[in-house]
Amino acid sequence: MDSQNSDRVNYSPGAEPTQNTPSFNLKDNMTSFKDVLGRWGKKIEEAKDVAVNTWKHLKTSPSMADAALGRIAHGTKVIAEGGYEKLFNRTFETVEEEILVNSFACYLSTSAGPVMGVLFVSTLKLAFCSDDPYSYQVGDITEWSYYKVVVPLHKLKSVNTSMSTINPTEKYIQIISKDDHEFWYLGFLNYNGAMECLRVALLATNGQYV
Repeated sequence: MDSQNSDRVNYSPGAEPTQNTPSFNLKDNMTSFKDVLGRWGKKIEEAKDVAVNTWKHLKTSPSMADAALGRIAHGTKVIAEGGYEKLFNRTFETVEEEILVNSFACYLSTSAGPVMGVLFVSTLKLAFCSDDPYSYQVGDITEWSYYKVVVPLHKLKSVNTSMSTINPTEKYIQIISKDDHEFWYLGFLNYNGAMECLRVALLATNGQYV
């Protein structure tokens, strides 16, 4: 008998399993099956959350098509720059010991409407930069500049979650500095992740750690 066939376990009707045959435990197998279904269910829910957040993110813009193209262009820019950390260091003034903790695609609420960009959270500051430059007038001359907001962590007073009274699914994050400047962010691709990261940053600023 060749080695391939010698490894097979043969059964005949009514025969007892051989010693090398793994025993079948219905309870254990059902438990494993439920665990697999639970993991699948969790991944499906996560995928649904991503889809819903992406839809809301694009819908926040006056033009969903422009927002989608803008997000693709930004992703290409991040890759060209070598990642979010390098983009952060080139966009803002940083010091050697400063480390980028995370970044979140979102919109900054302004009097002219929502501005699409990225909120960076580092070990020293919160910093927002628009994906695209915006125009403004200086006399008769049109200038272009990226929309930036920087709040050093030592000047961070509070981080609050809020939602629209008209549409509760529209969630906002309010950031208040110690000199009482307010900044409202919305349309997050990862709202819960952003809120948790900002909460940890605020606690660390106040000398508390989680």
